[in-house]
Amino acid sequence: MSSRTRLEDLAAIAGVSIATVSRALNNSPAVNDETKRRVWKIAREQNYHFRPSMPALLSGAAATIAIVVPTPSGRPTLISDPFVQELIGGIGEAARDSGCDVVISHLSPKSQDDLSSMMTSNRADGVIFLGQTFLHERFNHLAESESRFIVWGGELPGQKYCSIGSDNVRGGTRAASHLLNLGRRRIAFFGDTDAPEVLQRYEGYVEAHRRAGLAVDPELTVPSNFEIESAEAAVGTLLERNIPFDGVFAASDLIALGAMRRLLKGGVSIPDDVSVVGYDNLRLSAYSHPSLTTVSQDMSKAGRMMVSKLLASTETGTIRSERLPTELIVRESCGLG
Repeated sequence: MSSRTRLEDLAAIAGVSIATVSRALNNSPAVNDETKRRVWKIAREQNYHFRPSMPALLSGAAATIAIVVPTPSGRPTLISDPFVQELIGGIGEAARDSGCDVVISHLSPKSQDDLSSMMTSNRADGVIFLGQTFLHERFNHLAESESRFIVWGGELPGQKYCSIGSDNVRGGTRAASHLLNLGRRRIAFFGDTDAPEVLQRYEGYVEAHRRAGLAVDPELTVPSNFEIESAEAAVGTLLERNIPFDGVFAASDLIALGAMRRLLKGGVSIPDDVSVVGYDNLRLSAYSHPSLTTVSQDMSKAGRMMVSKLLASTETGTIRSERLPTELIVRESCGLG
């Protein structure tokens, strides 16, 4: 149907009154949630433009994009996390340039039903999920019936949905190779390899060792969450067990900053005794002491890409995954000379 679809048409398809359709589109509490979801789904399928029925704040927008931050590995992801903030900033800037509104959802899908309900019950033109966590197969299933979403994350085997993310394997290889080129031979890896993107960065770490003809010591692979305190504890484990290491590749800048904090507390000199590389190039990483060498992901470009692809999907129904290039930013934690 064309964009001239009327309320009467939606009411006939839904089998309810015109008044009920109008109330549903205005999210009135007088209509139950099941009926609302059914009316919203029909309205999207029939190309009915929601905007005249949206609240005034959103009425002038060309489209509305919802951002959802799934919960990783049973832990809450804070919207205030620096990486999440920078990624949301990149999306927000791109949405503003496209005349779109952005809504940040407080919901975190835990199951297939949660995902399906989230997509059918929201009135946004598209949804961006910041991270795959445990939802990869569920996203695959959702993609069979829904194209209005895109995921920030790695591209995984058998993937049916669109994801945008950095080339984690290449970025990981570049980070570890830099440490190896500095003469470091016992490089610790800190990160949670249950997370798809971290696992890809670890694969790059392994690949760099393979190219250098070196074996990876399993004792130097230490689990750590994306938190400074978790990284401090992980480094402390190595120090307390007297396991020698002269380099650190951290799966995120927050982990790297926590690692440096613990090393400096223990009297370890950076970079003289241990060189450190992070991943993300958060703005704050340039202002640590010493400043952090890291692998850069272009959050502004990521935001533009996700927004443009999501808006295009409303017309084509298909969007292709893409990998962003990475760049090694060398700073004081590895020595500048």
